[in-house]
Amino acid sequence: MLAENPGARLVAGGTDLVVAARSGKAPLPERLIAIHRLMELGGIEPTTEGGLRIGALITHGELEGSATIKQSWSALSDASALVGSPATRHLGTVGGNVCNASPAMELGSPLLVFEASVELASAGGARRVPFGSFVTGPGRTSGLPGELMTAVVLPPLQPGGGTGSAYVRLEYRQAMEIAIVGAAAMISLDEAGRCLGARVALTAVAPTCVRASEAEEILFNNAIDDALLQRAAQAGARSASPIDDVRASAGYRRAMVPVMVRRALARALERARSPHSN
Repeated sequence: MLAENPGARLVAGGTDLVVAARSGKAPLPERLIAIHRLMELGGIEPTTEGGLRIGALITHGELEGSATIKQSWSALSDASALVGSPATRHLGTVGGNVCNASPAMELGSPLLVFEASVELASAGGARRVPFGSFVTGPGRTSGLPGELMTAVVLPPLQPGGGTGSAYVRLEYRQAMEIAIVGAAAMISLDEAGRCLGARVALTAVAPTCVRASEAEEILFNNAIDDALLQRAAQAGARSASPIDDVRASAGYRRAMVPVMVRRALARALERARSPHSN
């Protein structure tokens, strides 16, 4: 159907498409293709490599409540719990959130720290694209005409003493809000408690969610204490390139990046040290 109707839009939960039309940002297309009954696009399943495959039609509510996600990929559960209202989380899907490609998308930074891939299919075949190169700008992806996102795929977590992750955001109110600044972090520890690897990503401070590589390098192969967390948090701000908009100034966002990075890192570290406390 997509191949035969190149101007058609896919709709599942419709929480982004309908809101954009009602606000005048983007008119509804002439044709909609409803995919909400395609059961093949559901499911949260382990991969043969030890990672996880999350179907494009999995809702935020299902991510929030999944025991597997809460235990091992906690940042995704944190992020899903913050999306909109319970009604939004009941309808809004992983595929819709990813393909809408908002710089403030809640799942973006967690998917970056997990180094996820996006699974795409079309009449011509299937392919995988790293999430970091799939979202190319506000509302833009590298998906080709006629392609359907079928899943996101998470690689195995790093073996060792423990891995913890977290997502936090700054907002003005507790519900029906989007991030002013968000941060995701993942920390893996060896048996001695040293950092085997760290990943940090930022939300709503650049045209896309971005990795904070300098912060990651500061933590790698070190025993993490409060001073090191603070250094990494300050370094995180150097990956931000925020703008002024109606919700916050660029200066305010830049000042809040270290605060949110430190909170995300501290929570991820706590979970890495006590993996059953998520």
